[in-house]
Amino acid sequence: MTQTIVDPQHTAEHSETTHQSQHHQDGTPPPVSPPGSSKHQRRRSIVSQLSLGLAITFLTLVVIAAFAPFVLAPGDPYAGDPTQALQAPGSAHWFGTDHLGRDLYTRVVHGTALSLRTALIAVTIALVSGGIFGLMAGFLGGWVDQTVMRIVDVLLAIPSLLVSLALVSALGFGSTNVAIAVAIGSVATFARIARSQSLRICQAAYVEAARSMGSRWYRTLARHIVPNAIGPIIALAVLEFGAAILAVSALSFLGYGAPRPAPEWGSLVSEGRNYLAAAGWLTTLPGLIIAATVLSVNRVARTFSTSKVK
Repeated sequence: MTQTIVDPQHTAEHSETTHQSQHHQDGTPPPVSPPGSSKHQRRRSIVSQLSLGLAITFLTLVVIAAFAPFVLAPGDPYAGDPTQALQAPGSAHWFGTDHLGRDLYTRVVHGTALSLRTALIAVTIALVSGGIFGLMAGFLGGWVDQTVMRIVDVLLAIPSLLVSLALVSALGFGSTNVAIAVAIGSVATFARIARSQSLRICQAAYVEAARSMGSRWYRTLARHIVPNAIGPIIALAVLEFGAAILAVSALSFLGYGAPRPAPEWGSLVSEGRNYLAAAGWLTTLPGLIIAATVLSVNRVARTFSTSKVK
């Protein structure tokens, strides 16, 4: 009985030769992962998850401030003590006090509901109106599509904040007029996205089958087009909510929002600009809250949009 002895060196050389022959046959080198790529990906994943967690935590506090402000700030946002005017941030007043001795932290917390409500109304109006016009334009086509898209082109050619500023100047002061102006400035974006989704879905077989069976256009639109197009539109609404907060704050900063002494975020920044040299925190801290809220909304919106794409 013959026993076969395997030479390890011969086996290694044979394996290397086979690998090289496969390399020459394919003509392309085998994929080589760059050193440290997996570590870099893990680091990016950790940073992404950490930023998402921070954004969700901050937005949770913002929601609590909007619906239950007395939980975070039990004081009166309109009560002030002139003897405590322009106090720097400290343990007694976390964000300091304004020129009338009012606690700035309390005013920021209680102003959350005003700013977010106006932004939410604006996004809702833009979502509903722009979605309806865009879906109908893509589904009906013809002169309806041409008319709607020409209006959309005009609105997209002008910066949305400029459109909102012109409209609120014509409509007048107040949070409701600000919401309407911001909504009209954003409606073109929703109409364009809704139209593209409608055109895509109209090519589906089930839509053609519904049309061939004599289904009414409004029934087909409500039953087949809207349910399948609503996902990307909602994702856009979440992203536009951050832009609406910025637009509402900008118009409030210019004095078009709720009348003073209402503690809207933009109004707080506007009030503090008169005391930049003596009390810079009156402008800086409300501005940081606005920036943090918008960045947190955008971070969550990107995650939501990515999940919708997948």
